[in-house]
Amino acid sequence: MPIYEYACDKCGKEFEELVFDDSAPACPHCGSGETHKLMSCCCVHGSTSGGGDSCATGGGSGGGCAGCSGGNCASCGH
Repeated sequence: MPIYEYACDKCGKEFEELVFDDSAPACPHCGSGETHKLMSCCCVHGSTSGGGDSCATGGGSGGGCAGCSGGNCASCGH
């Protein structure tokens, strides 16, 4: 059961949800059922040539990993 990232079409908030089926979840902020799945990014932890972790964006509007707030790996420490 994967965790997916969603955005609410009504209030614009982004959230993560553990998904059990194909139906889109309601927004936990405003309760709207008008949500859509976002393209997730991955963050690879381990040694890189620069000596730190590497975050790769998926080409969506944000950057960083699922734990990042504001689409910036600096905000979550990855």
